[in-house]
Amino acid sequence: MTSQVRGSQLARLLGQWHALPGRRRSPDYAALAAAVRGLLADGRLPLGVRLPAERELADALRISRTTVSAAYRQLRETGHLASRRGAGSWTMLPGTHRVASSGLWTPSDDRDMLDLGIAALAAPPQLLPAARAATEDLPRYLGGAGYHPTGIIELREAVARGYTERGLPTRAEQIMVTSGTQHALDLVLRLMLPPGGGVLVESPTYPNGLASLAARRARITTHGLSTDEAGWDGELLLGSLRQGRPKLAYLIPEFHNPTGHLMPAELRERLVATAHSVGTDLIIDESFVDLPLDDTVLPPPTAAYDRHSRVISIGGMSKPYWGGLRIGWVRASAPQVQRLAAARVGVDMASPVLDQLVAVHLLADAPAIVADRRRQLTAQRDVLIDALAARLPEWRVTVPRGGVTLWAELDGPISSALARAAEDEGVRLAPGPRFGLDGTLERFLRLPFTLPAADLVEAVGRLAAVRYDLDRAVRPQWREPAVIA
Repeated sequence: MTSQVRGSQLARLLGQWHALPGRRRSPDYAALAAAVRGLLADGRLPLGVRLPAERELADALRISRTTVSAAYRQLRETGHLASRRGAGSWTMLPGTHRVASSGLWTPSDDRDMLDLGIAALAAPPQLLPAARAATEDLPRYLGGAGYHPTGIIELREAVARGYTERGLPTRAEQIMVTSGTQHALDLVLRLMLPPGGGVLVESPTYPNGLASLAARRARITTHGLSTDEAGWDGELLLGSLRQGRPKLAYLIPEFHNPTGHLMPAELRERLVATAHSVGTDLIIDESFVDLPLDDTVLPPPTAAYDRHSRVISIGGMSKPYWGGLRIGWVRASAPQVQRLAAARVGVDMASPVLDQLVAVHLLADAPAIVADRRRQLTAQRDVLIDALAARLPEWRVTVPRGGVTLWAELDGPISSALARAAEDEGVRLAPGPRFGLDGTLERFLRLPFTLPAADLVEAVGRLAAVRYDLDRAVRPQWREPAVIA
């Protein structure tokens, strides 16, 4: 089923379309068509969505139907709209252009390369003491086979305590330990998503999440996030669930990757209620939940509003602790955890016991570790924002309330070209299209603030030089795909 956007919803997305740059030089219909194309390019208006009828949109915008008709005609001529008599008009891109999002990047071994493709911190100083303590705990496990499909009990209890402290009472039997958050997502999809099943995701979203969905041949629909602090449009998000009735929705409510948005409590409650009413299960990615900045107060976990086992939460150690510690988890009902464990046996049997013991010791020291991380990230975020304001003032960023990334709106649709040129200058980037579908998001760039402050300033300086020269000479080159994390 093709989802549809109503006239009032599209009018809200368009905002002050009549006041856009160049408006006075364009007739009304051309300005309206340009605004719709901008929504498509930014990923806020999904592809394949049916637009409102001409009269409905005219009434919502308080303009003539003739103007809307001319705008739709121009969108058809530019390849951004397809129409069929009696069926309506739906969005597309010229030439059915599509861009895959599953390329892999590996961190460069070049010490001079400033890698802004990986949104992860170096290991905390507490890791080595935790590893030494874990080796002292290991002997009591050596007499067994070492296979713990749901995880060792100490770690499951520690993770469960974390959820309980956040206001979501949780028992150890509701926790399954995995080999990282990505592994947790993959296992949930194996269990709950049949090949070709429908999934709703945000746009932009985490690229490796899209890769997991592509591996399941999922039918993906998107909810476009705004570039302002609000992030989600509740009416549009819930409307997408009601219209499409997807099997699953994969969402990142806490410090969304890549935008940094934080979903408000009221929308979380409505989201869970709507998901239950339409039969959609929610996969809630909490990778960044431990990293609020600026004394941001977190809303209750999304699963706190769940009364029907519709919400499965996933998280892990990679972002607040260290990516090299491949420990993640799933929080679900106890029966769901048992089904996940049965599905896991065909994949990897269990997570390493030693790694789990290290995680137990790190979580025991979590207050000190996470407080240090927040101070570090706050300082580095502010350095990056100041450097961008000084060197690239035309770029727009919304200051995130947590997480580890900025989502920068560039001064043109140049993200991929900038990434190619920047690598020659020793800066690796994650261009906007990697975070979406169909080649959109070229006006955006994810910039993590996980590198030391001096490196961030140097990286922005190199980017400013590349941006200045970008239009002067283009040198197409073949490049190896790279891992975005």
